[in-house]
Amino acid sequence: MTAFTVALVLVVAAAVILRWRRPAWYWLTFGVTLATLRVLVRYASVMDACGLTVPPSRWRLALARMTNRPAPESRAPRILRLRPTRTGLVLRLKLRPGQDAFDVSAASDRLRHSFGMYGVTSRELRSGVVELRMTGYDVLRRVQMPVKTDSAPMRIPVALREDGAIHYRDYRTVPHGLTLGATESGKSVYQRNLVAGLAARNVALVGIDCKQGVELFPLARRFSALADNPDTALELLEALVSHMEDVYQLIRAQQRISVNVPDAEIAADIWDLPDNIRPVPVVVLVDEVAELALFATKDEEKRRDRIITALVRLAQLGRAAGIYLEICGQRFGSELGKGITMLRAQLTGRTAHRVNDETSANMAFGDIAPDAVLAAIQIPTDTPGIAVTGDASGGWARIRAPHTTLREAVNICNKHADRVPDLPALAAFRPAVAPLPSARVPLSKTAPATA
Repeated sequence: MTAFTVALVLVVAAAVILRWRRPAWYWLTFGVTLATLRVLVRYASVMDACGLTVPPSRWRLALARMTNRPAPESRAPRILRLRPTRTGLVLRLKLRPGQDAFDVSAASDRLRHSFGMYGVTSRELRSGVVELRMTGYDVLRRVQMPVKTDSAPMRIPVALREDGAIHYRDYRTVPHGLTLGATESGKSVYQRNLVAGLAARNVALVGIDCKQGVELFPLARRFSALADNPDTALELLEALVSHMEDVYQLIRAQQRISVNVPDAEIAADIWDLPDNIRPVPVVVLVDEVAELALFATKDEEKRRDRIITALVRLAQLGRAAGIYLEICGQRFGSELGKGITMLRAQLTGRTAHRVNDETSANMAFGDIAPDAVLAAIQIPTDTPGIAVTGDASGGWARIRAPHTTLREAVNICNKHADRVPDLPALAAFRPAVAPLPSARVPLSKTAPATA
């Protein structure tokens, strides 16, 4: 009995320490079993308390009266599947007649408290089927990206969502994006993760960093073109517009439109072209968009108008030519001048770190997900890297990118420096960097000569 008591005390102490210091380990060892039992035991009573049950149907009541049995109880949604994950539980429910997915979504916070989970989010899979993703601990406090991710040419894992899922930056689905964030909000770390993920792909990276290049120029070995001032940025953007027009001429020459060719073989963008002639896709990263929009003299105003016009043209027409925009900034508002709201309308993906004013959050989410505005301005200052992301579908989620130092990002870019494609249109803007020093030390069997 004494040995059993000692073992029990050790197990409880280990569980308490793991839950305090290593919540992920606690979840995988103890939490997932306890949470599964808690959900299964409390399910019926919790659903009834949260108003997610329906009264018995008429034929069941009539059958109970005919057989002289007690009236049947209200029925909760049927559990189709309960699947444990590395961060929580996934509960798939079949709704009863008369129930709606919005009812489950509105009760998410009550379900979180009732089941003793850290977070509960819901989404409708198809008509009558809802999936609840429940997290057992704060997955954003210490971000650990899964080892296995979905690989695709233009789909980059950059952060972790609050429900434990991976947040991808998919350029084929969401061509252009806007990333906002105040100083020390984690915006630069998010950008480093994006560059590090793109470095290993067959893609051309183009950077515009008007802070004298302090953010992007350390990564220069992987970039096909870089600009560190507004004048060079204007020339680079106009060169990209010319490159876009050349790509469209190539697509038009390869469309193969004929009455004898099936529709599936007609090319409309670069991804419909054969691999041997397909132009390499280009990702344009603008580190601080406000520096391109500000002006103090008439000449600077003319330059600013040309820059914004080029950005708008790339945002409107660049997708089919394989040109994708990543616009970053601390502040993004209509006071930056004409054309800014037109540019924002083309930026489908929106990500906002902690911002200093509600106007920037409104510019990011006011037209697509008003609920996300409140979430963006409530991000605390002591959690850098926390962000709110959304797109034109209206959905949004809290994310956090893993901390990547500038040194780690530079090492990744240096490792994949040989992947920089040769783009004649951007050759004039290729950063001049010294060759990497060889890691190998030549060996000689002969001793060095001595005097």
